[in-house]
Amino acid sequence: MKQIFIFTALFFSFVLSAQEVNWMTFNQALEAQKKAPKKIFVDMYTVWCGPCKLYDRNTFANKDVAAFINANFYPVKFNAEGDAEIIYKNRLYRNVGYDPKKAKKRNSVHELSRLFDISAYPTVLFLDEQAELIKRVRGYRKPQQLEVFLKFFGTDLWQTIRTQEEYQAYIDNFKPMFSE
Repeated sequence: MKQIFIFTALFFSFVLSAQEVNWMTFNQALEAQKKAPKKIFVDMYTVWCGPCKLYDRNTFANKDVAAFINANFYPVKFNAEGDAEIIYKNRLYRNVGYDPKKAKKRNSVHELSRLFDISAYPTVLFLDEQAELIKRVRGYRKPQQLEVFLKFFGTDLWQTIRTQEEYQAYIDNFKPMFSE
């Protein structure tokens, strides 16, 4: 009996420490949102972007970040220079200049990236329950640096703060809880 308890405890501690973001495609998130409305978190990345790889290795691999994103968002990983075809707001978005020979390096920009005015990588997007843009956050963030945005937009706090002073007070008083 003691061995079963030890095995179970070790198994669950491994599962909890191995928490990963449950990434989906943009189309999958939009379909899921129709059945159960939830905000969408989009990681706009490119295959050649070094800071994008840091996000994957350091921030999205963090168990606190992964758990919060999975609980509060439909998480989307979107190659901003990829060849995915996305139906967003009843319109098809694609990368008309995509060159498969350049799949591992710089490519043309996807129409959806242009729609969301993505000008730097990485950029994360926060979309509301109707898939409308709330905010884009440019640049790499460590877990505790991303936490302030995840909690602001992952809850409805962003709808209650109306002034720059209120937002600054939120930032000044924010106490990170995610592990680094």
